[in-house]
Amino acid sequence: MESKRAVVYLSVCLSVLTSLCQGQRSGNSHLLSAPDEPTLGLTTSELAEALQGLLDEADSSAGLSVEKKASVIPRCDVGERCAMKHGPRIGRLCDCLRGTACNTFFLRCY
Repeated sequence: MESKRAVVYLSVCLSVLTSLCQGQRSGNSHLLSAPDEPTLGLTTSELAEALQGLLDEADSSAGLSVEKKASVIPRCDVGERCAMKHGPRIGRLCDCLRGTACNTFFLRCY
């Protein structure tokens, strides 16, 4: 009696597993078989062209902000002008190299 019950249980489990595996395999083959099928009304080549256009626009508009950042101060060599006086205030033009400092009287790195 127990052997019949075990055989029935095993056959039910195998049939359920087989049907699940068939469903997964048919779903994957459907996705892989049609790479140029339209997605949201656009083909892969149209999506690639649209993305390339967006990247080109971003490069052209961001060119100036990449060249000069407000937080980055260039380095000065020894003897170069490192500051400028604006009335009572002194504005820094560049940062002196290690071991030197900007002299506030001469406004040069020494």
